[in-house]
Amino acid sequence: MHQYLKAIGFDGIQTREDLFKILEDVRKNYTHQTIVSYLPGEDFCEIRREYAQSMGISLCGELDEKEVFKPDYYFPYFEGSGISTYAEISVERKIEKEQYVGMCEDSRIGISLIFTLQNGIEYMKERQAGFATDLPASVTLSGLALSGTVLLPVVKDERQLQNEREASDNRKMLLSAARSGDQSAIETLTLDDIDIYSQVSRRLANEDVFSIVDTYFMPYGIECDLYSVMGEILAVRRRKNVLTGTEVCQMKLNVNEMQFDVCVPSASVMGEPEIGRRFKATIWLQGCINF
Repeated sequence: MHQYLKAIGFDGIQTREDLFKILEDVRKNYTHQTIVSYLPGEDFCEIRREYAQSMGISLCGELDEKEVFKPDYYFPYFEGSGISTYAEISVERKIEKEQYVGMCEDSRIGISLIFTLQNGIEYMKERQAGFATDLPASVTLSGLALSGTVLLPVVKDERQLQNEREASDNRKMLLSAARSGDQSAIETLTLDDIDIYSQVSRRLANEDVFSIVDTYFMPYGIECDLYSVMGEILAVRRRKNVLTGTEVCQMKLNVNEMQFDVCVPSASVMGEPEIGRRFKATIWLQGCINF
């Protein structure tokens, strides 16, 4: 059973029989269907059942010559809104199944972001047509979380905010130059990291780490598409799973100046999500390439 089914409101699954009932509901009452030919005599098919706005379950498999659908795998999805990044994207197929992961490097985050591709079947179509080679496209990121914590914001005056914006812009330029092989930029970034480490070490003696760090985006655990994040809440909406009646909370976060949406069960959120506060959670990162 997929661990992140709980994130979209399926918290009552106890046995495989419960799971089969839900997947059968997806097969019979799907809201979207997409088919692409990828092998002689076989088509790859994706059917989706939406259980609330922008979230549901995707069931993927093969469609044989007799139009019989044979499921291969499934995953819960949550579609984000807006554009998260315009960074260069690379896509790879998973070894064991016809599912894809994407990777992009955004200078605002400073690390390579790896995400499960939501519109993999659309990527297959674009690749067959020969349009998916350089991928000059944008990405809409989103995350599923099993639980999370709401934190109060860090109070800053206008001067502090201006200094942070300037420092962030300068760091992005240095990172871009360092990727191009600029040795002086690499040395400057190294010295900056040493200074930041020493400053944080001194402040931690008398302050809490969350009063020093506004937002962060860090890899979590062994899985490549799991991340620990904390970001400022820009918008909050509550939705109910139409099958289970479970309420979920969908939030737009600003993490290191990058915006994306997160979906989490309302009952598993510690604190009251409100605009301006911060949200901290471990997320399974998904993404949709906007071709």
